[in-house]
Amino acid sequence: MTAKIGYDEVEIGTELPARGFPLTRATLVRYAGASGDFNPIHWNEKFAKEVGLPDVIAHGMFTMAEAIQVVTDWVGDPAAVVEYGVRFTKPVVVPNDDQGALIEVSAKVAAKLDDNKVRVDLTAMSAGQKVLGMSRAVVRLA
Repeated sequence: MTAKIGYDEVEIGTELPARGFPLTRATLVRYAGASGDFNPIHWNEKFAKEVGLPDVIAHGMFTMAEAIQVVTDWVGDPAAVVEYGVRFTKPVVVPNDDQGALIEVSAKVAAKLDDNKVRVDLTAMSAGQKVLGMSRAVVRLA
């Protein structure tokens, strides 16, 4: 696969299509099984509260993975992402109800770089709070 977006097609400020990612406790259990991360803060409400959290929280790496999907969907090729990093600023709290939580992700091209690369800055929010800071990806375009 190769990137479907051409370097000459984008400008600084180009906004990527925003997306929401719903998650429930069942989502967290499936991710725990896939990742091998069975830390009880991600599934046991009593334990999470005993260690000072408001409730069960989503895995940070899960949150990070959901966010980058906005970029990979836009560019059309996950291999086009050559760098990606975030700071975890707030946890994604996942209540035990029928709705769970929602991670809302928006992104825009923040810089055009050499070698057909662009820097994309992402904003990830949940329950009105920014959950990822300094969330940036460098992507090689066609």
